[in-house]
Amino acid sequence: MLHKIPEDLRKSLTSSKAALATWEDITPLARNEWICWVTSGKKAETRSIRIKKALSKLKGGMRRPCCWTGCIHRSK
Repeated sequence: MLHKIPEDLRKSLTSSKAALATWEDITPLARNEWICWVTSGKKAETRSIRIKKALSKLKGGMRRPCCWTGCIHRSK
């Protein structure tokens, strides 16, 4: 199942050329995992923190969320 990119993540990505460049270079599956990781946080505060971390990691060239089991929807 591919996730639709939420508006808050989209806005954050477009604010950083480096993060957006990595985002555009990764596979759809990798994008899906970033989206799922960000949106799987239960609280708005957690989601906000994850968006900031995702931007930082993508700016650094990280292609997938680290230390995360992956999208829980992948096997469905």
